[in-house]
Amino acid sequence: MRKNIVAGNWKMNNDLPQTESLLQDLKKHVIPENVSVMVAPAFTNLFQAFEYLRETPIEVIAQNMHQSKKGAFTGEVSAQMLKSVGVNTVIIGHSERRAYFNETNAILAEKVSAALDSDMQVIFCFGEELNDRKQGEHLEVVNAQLEQGLFHIEESQMKNVILAYEPVWAIGTGETASPDQAQEIHKYVREHVKRAYNTAIAENISILYGGSVKPANAQEIFAKPDVDGGLIGGAALKAEDFMAIVNAF
Repeated sequence: MRKNIVAGNWKMNNDLPQTESLLQDLKKHVIPENVSVMVAPAFTNLFQAFEYLRETPIEVIAQNMHQSKKGAFTGEVSAQMLKSVGVNTVIIGHSERRAYFNETNAILAEKVSAALDSDMQVIFCFGEELNDRKQGEHLEVVNAQLEQGLFHIEESQMKNVILAYEPVWAIGTGETASPDQAQEIHKYVREHVKRAYNTAIAENISILYGGSVKPANAQEIFAKPDVDGGLIGGAALKAEDFMAIVNAF
């Protein structure tokens, strides 16, 4: 049975005092038993966040990782480094990593394999840009991202994968795909997973929506049958907003 998940991607926001303040605000709230809650602070604050939330149900996750185990990769972080500070889940393929850091489907496939081979859980992001949507090519773009970046893994590894659909045109723009648009892609992706693997995997994999989810629209989006939660950006930086989204199921 698939999980309801709300994951907050803090991106390049919050120094250590700001991180501690936000975590303190989050700890004041009761986490519903039917939702898995995750937060992804900056690399510099992962260990402090893990220690701070150790006795809570909130999981601390990473925003990215390198595909190599170690080596001369200045500024990068490996799976083992993340695990050594208590982090067992990593976001891979976020649209900003694809756009600003030239992460191709081939690179992301390597990262996915590296994370899963290290017994980590992966939140794999995919989604189309505005031109793709306008030209009616969004399904083809999503297909390519999944097939080239993720579907090389073994069937047994899919239990450690969470999917996150990100319509790039709705990230940080204030625009949001309608609940019906989100459902269309989520249903399509679930059917695609079924074709690539099997029905059991397709029915049990969580597919999150990531594109300007707010307290005002979360309930309507999460009510769709194939939407299992959200990968939250800006709204994750305010405890009240984030928890309103968590409680939207």
